[in-house]
Amino acid sequence: MLYLVRGPDGSIQTLSRQALPDSMPVDEHSAEVTEFLNRSPRAGFNESDADFVRVLEDLIDTLITKNVIRHTDLPPAAQKKLMLRKGLRSRISGALDFLGQDERLL
Repeated sequence: MLYLVRGPDGSIQTLSRQALPDSMPVDEHSAEVTEFLNRSPRAGFNESDADFVRVLEDLIDTLITKNVIRHTDLPPAAQKKLMLRKGLRSRISGALDFLGQDERLL
């Protein structure tokens, strides 16, 4: 359960896990709460996290390609996660490659 404090116009001003003065309980899955959280600066930060993860993956791939580090230098959990992401990215890019690599198509 979450608690919210409304502003003079009725919009959510504060959202908390603990009751605050003048707060009222609200279901954390309500549309109003979801909309409020998606408007917050945190939403943009979460989107940039996904982009940053892609940058880190590319950086690690570059370091491995240039023999600065080896894949086996990474902890086993990191190796597993990188291989999983690499496989997912490969499948996604393969699924979007409608024409394949046949240069005779042009």
